[in-house]
Amino acid sequence: MKRRILLPTDFSVNALQAVNYALELYKDEPCIFYLLNVFYIDANDLDSIINMEPGSELYETSKIASMRGLDKLLNDLAFGENGNSKHSFQTISTSSYPLDGIERVVEEKDIELIVMGTQGETNSKNKIYGSTALRVMEDIRNCPVIVVPQLAKLNLPKEIVFPTSYKTHFKRRELNYLMDITKRCGASIKVLHIMVEDKLSDKQMDTKTQLEDYFVDVNHSFHFLRNMSVPAAINCFVESRESDMVAFINKKHTFFASIINQPLVKGIAYDSKVPILVMHDLRG
Repeated sequence: MKRRILLPTDFSVNALQAVNYALELYKDEPCIFYLLNVFYIDANDLDSIINMEPGSELYETSKIASMRGLDKLLNDLAFGENGNSKHSFQTISTSSYPLDGIERVVEEKDIELIVMGTQGETNSKNKIYGSTALRVMEDIRNCPVIVVPQLAKLNLPKEIVFPTSYKTHFKRRELNYLMDITKRCGASIKVLHIMVEDKLSDKQMDTKTQLEDYFVDVNHSFHFLRNMSVPAAINCFVESRESDMVAFINKKHTFFASIINQPLVKGIAYDSKVPILVMHDLRG
């Protein structure tokens, strides 16, 4: 069965890097890649809200630009020198708010993974992640997301950092994509705990034992740092080891509020080379 992977694009350099990263990551597997461009309504622009109706000049002009951009991207990917016979592509152009458009395609096309850039066309150096990337990571909870910085290397990950507090138990299926990428790429998982306690509680020890059981079939090891904030510790660990990916399980209403909305460290931000895999707590 072919994998079904969504590649949102605004035709920016960062979006293209995310597309290329996805093609490399799944180069040996049959995949259908859905290239999605949302020419969107700007909620802060009254003209956009009023005039972005089918048949209007703004809508039709935006639609033509979207379809031309997708046609060019499709031609480059499917018929370029790096074309892959295992990969097929479909293009989708739609007018919507970006998050709404992505959510709709995830449902309609039974998407199993989203791969997208950290920043869009604006590419603000003052923001760690663009607003669309942040909202996709936080709000689309029925499939995982890989967010790819513009400077990410196009090589398969060999070391994946998995930060955890050990305070909540995991379900095996929540870790499916982490395990899948680890096995296919021959990678290792580095479980990282930032110590704020003198020692792990019994509950935390149970969770650690649980992870040992889950990761028994892959190369893995356990690490801890202390006397550092969580973002700084993750950054220090990733940079010092030159790790290739960071994987999180987003516990609803907690993770991104506490970490990503703060400066999640320069090394996992605008100038990062480290893609982030965001999985979700499947408890709802």
